[in-house]
Amino acid sequence: MVDQPIADGRLTTRRMTDGQVTPTKRAFQPTCDYAILSFMILALSIMFFLGVGNFALHQAVLDSGHPLVGQMPGFVQSLGGRLTLVAEFLVLLAAMLLAANGWEGLVWAYGFYSALNALSAWLILSGRI
Repeated sequence: MVDQPIADGRLTTRRMTDGQVTPTKRAFQPTCDYAILSFMILALSIMFFLGVGNFALHQAVLDSGHPLVGQMPGFVQSLGGRLTLVAEFLVLLAAMLLAANGWEGLVWAYGFYSALNALSAWLILSGRI
């Protein structure tokens, strides 16, 4: 058997005169699709964990009893601030859906958004504002 490269970089076997073909034994080699899928899974995982952190910080700010929380509009306060958690969920969902459809830069944007959320939560919870 003789291995021959073909146009897409894979190896194929050529039949010899005896007519028997045996597959080439080699280690797993990831393809371009595998690399894209693994990047997408990594990006979505990072965004998911950042989203969990955002929800935790958001809930901590809502439970803090800070005067800024009392200044929210009445329709938001009537639900105990839950409407803002729904908005937080919609931001996370939209960011994850867009990142899954090829907007890789949105992972960095959501990371920046999470950093701003963490900074503002720290300022509110530490009493600096």
